[in-house]
Amino acid sequence: MIVLGIESSCDETAAAIVNDKRQIISECLLTQLEEHKPFGGVVPEIAARSHLEHIDEIIEHTFAKARLKPADVDAIAASSGPGLIGGVVVGVMSAKAMALALNKPFIAVNHLEGHALAARLTSDVRYPYLLLLVSGGHCQILVVKNVGEYERLGTTIDDAAGEAFDKVSKMLGLGYPGGPMIEKMADIGNSRRFVLPRPLYNSPDCNLSFSGLKTAVRKIIESYAPDGIVEHAILPEQDVADICAGFQFAVTECLCHKLEKAIRYFHEHYPAGKDLVVSGGVASNTFLRNRLELLAIANNMVFSAPPVRFCTDNGVMIAWAGLERFRAGYTNNLDFKPRPRWPLDENAPKAAGAGGVKA
Repeated sequence: MIVLGIESSCDETAAAIVNDKRQIISECLLTQLEEHKPFGGVVPEIAARSHLEHIDEIIEHTFAKARLKPADVDAIAASSGPGLIGGVVVGVMSAKAMALALNKPFIAVNHLEGHALAARLTSDVRYPYLLLLVSGGHCQILVVKNVGEYERLGTTIDDAAGEAFDKVSKMLGLGYPGGPMIEKMADIGNSRRFVLPRPLYNSPDCNLSFSGLKTAVRKIIESYAPDGIVEHAILPEQDVADICAGFQFAVTECLCHKLEKAIRYFHEHYPAGKDLVVSGGVASNTFLRNRLELLAIANNMVFSAPPVRFCTDNGVMIAWAGLERFRAGYTNNLDFKPRPRWPLDENAPKAAGAGGVKA
């Protein structure tokens, strides 16, 4: 069984071909990082235009590297939401056109499911497992029961962790994307120097919040500006490093603390489950990965994470999720509508936060 996967939900145009032997036959990825860097974040219109300009050549290169023809694949999958709707539409329409022309099944993949299942391609992870999905747009703790079957135990009520990393990095003048910049500076910083809050730390649920933590960092930076304006602040390099270390430590503590609660629930309700998985862009953070591995060991669980290059958006995870869905008998009609919002657990209650209602 061979599946083509297409990813275009944010600022990476990507495609990959995988098979049911867990082999990556080929992959191509074009990042738009330099196009968005001057703006300190992804600009939806620029992203959509870039996807439209490059997606055909990315797909062609993917087949050329695989030495396969489009007719050789068994199904065509595309990231069909959630995400920036302009880019999602580009990928979905390309996949639909190919499916129609080749008379192949079309598979609409939830982008989050791509992240959720990625570790099953590269590690021996079995259902059910506990998942921390942590990225720029999402931060959730879920039980992955099977393909298409999820139970959400917690979610952020405001900023996602990756979003907070990006915003703190921007305030410190470190640039975009923020995660790698902050991690690099944190390596030489003192995480105990600045006192930062742990929002929702004592709440009885598994929900998360990072907006207050981000605001606390802003207030520290403002104290370095004579007029209290962040953009006018002048910070010594060591102070920047100490802020980064403290922020990274606080985020990690919040995630691990809520995961401990989730693990207790998971052990009670899913005693056969043994795996703790982290995925998403923030999962590439080495400090977080190390802390999660220690947490797993302390709770008699096996820690798994995709290779760092598969933590950020890529075509491989979409191809693999598409293959898993196809193998389970899930396909979609060509009238499927891309979804800008698409929760993995459709039955989970909406989390009301400062920024509105989050799915």
